[in-house]
Amino acid sequence: MREQLRFVLRPCLFVQLLAVAGSGTVRGHEIPSEVVARMLARAEGRNFQLLVRVPLDSMRDVEVPEFGPGYLDIETLSPQLGELAAQWIVPFVEIYENAQRLPAPKLAATQISLPSNRSLASFDQAVTHVSGPKPANAENLIWDQVLFDVLLEYPILAETSGFSIRPRLDHLADRVTTAMRFELPGGATRAYQFSQDPGRVPLDPSWLQAAWRFVKLGFVHILDGADHLLFLFCLVIPLRRMRPLVLIVTSFTIAHSITLIASALGFAPDALWFPPLVETLIAVSIVYMALENIVGAARRRWLVALGFGLVHGFGFSFALRETLQFAGSHLVTSLLSFNVGVELGQLFVLVLLVPALTGLFRFVVAERIGTIILSALAAHHAWHWSLERSEILARFDLNWTPWTAETWWLAGLLVLGAAAAVAVAQYWRMKVNARPR
Repeated sequence: MREQLRFVLRPCLFVQLLAVAGSGTVRGHEIPSEVVARMLARAEGRNFQLLVRVPLDSMRDVEVPEFGPGYLDIETLSPQLGELAAQWIVPFVEIYENAQRLPAPKLAATQISLPSNRSLASFDQAVTHVSGPKPANAENLIWDQVLFDVLLEYPILAETSGFSIRPRLDHLADRVTTAMRFELPGGATRAYQFSQDPGRVPLDPSWLQAAWRFVKLGFVHILDGADHLLFLFCLVIPLRRMRPLVLIVTSFTIAHSITLIASALGFAPDALWFPPLVETLIAVSIVYMALENIVGAARRRWLVALGFGLVHGFGFSFALRETLQFAGSHLVTSLLSFNVGVELGQLFVLVLLVPALTGLFRFVVAERIGTIILSALAAHHAWHWSLERSEILARFDLNWTPWTAETWWLAGLLVLGAAAAVAVAQYWRMKVNARPR
């Protein structure tokens, strides 16, 4: 019986030994936690070229051949590079010409590159590099320290068409950041940075595409911003009539538009402490508005909305820092469109809040008691926000930089903008008061 058992087990042990012996020459790996992908794109004649560079170790479940103490066997791997591109890159990248998705591309070339390679500085250098010979095994490259370059070519109708891309490389890692540069036929470039799957992105957007994108962004930003919503809530609680609301919303709109545009154009401090300072002041503005409601001192609220609107405008601008890249050559249009989206979002919230509060105070609780309760709840939340944000602010050195030309421009814009807002608000006040009651 023992002899029979040995006869059965010996082949199994032999197979296991072979597997262990071979594990040093072929290696697989799991999905990485973070990957940075780089892309270059250009349309030239009847051809759209896209170069993609990703870390080789983002190609998971792939047997990577090695030799010696962990060196990449490029000679063995080279015939498989086309299959890697076809499996991990080609099916996921979508290119559109005039909203029509292009067919599957031609795989023009593949390459293994070092992180120190700078060929992506220009498209011609990148094409020359990716089309050149592969590194030799004698260079002793480590498999998880090299990059994988893929050059794809799509047939197009004309280089002047409107192109857009959906990279969809989020399958390569838990977190994927894609840095892309698109070269226009005239020589200008558009730079983008995406996180995960950004959806379909126009590479050179028209003014209509930019306007629509930023209108949606402004609208969604209001609905997602709990602090801005709570500020609007505190504004509406004691004033649910349209006439005073028109005056207040006009003051708030003009004020935050001034600082939003000024900040987006670079006329605002770029110190690390500035965003947490603004976020702290926004929380404080909610506390102040709520306390005004509680003590019943909601007078000249349009002036209060004007002052705090300047602060909230800086907060709105922080939402634009990563998205202004999608404006293309339509910066002013995008800024104005974002403002339109913000105002549409505010109006949407007011349309819901005013009748809801009116019904609450009419059928559920007395207006004065309800105002105190709701304002106290708002003040409680905002007070905790202010404490949390002030703790973050305290970590920074609040040394104010010397006055620069940009700082003087910002101060001038704030003064002129405040004066214009006061003039418009006074006009509306006079107009409202002149109407028969």
